[in-house]
Amino acid sequence: MKRTRSVCPFCGCGCSFYILSEGDRVVGIEPSPENPVNKGMLCVKGWNAHEFIQSPERLTKPLIRKKGELVEASWEEALNLVAEKLLGIKEKFGPRALAFLCSAKVSNEENFLFMKLARAVFKTNNVDHCARL
Repeated sequence: MKRTRSVCPFCGCGCSFYILSEGDRVVGIEPSPENPVNKGMLCVKGWNAHEFIQSPERLTKPLIRKKGELVEASWEEALNLVAEKLLGIKEKFGPRALAFLCSAKVSNEENFLFMKLARAVFKTNNVDHCARL
């Protein structure tokens, strides 16, 4: 079983845990006893931080709306559409018209990159995280 250390994404406390995986499947969470914040303990959100990963309800392909219906699209088509719409809003209304909401269901590194995208590319500081809401 592989153990990968990470920081819990659900709040700003900074608890850390090990993501337990077998092959390509995440199978559990183990609190980090070395972390001075959580000292080997986790809240219910931390203990269950892995459960959504293999959910059968999880989207695995991009969906875009065509004629009022959600249809599967390629990543290239979906990302081009999102970029086109966001850049259009920025050009028409300015960067303050955009806001970016990060997710607790991705890694901290992915949230950091998302924040950099918002600030460096779209020039907005309107970035928030669902754990704060």
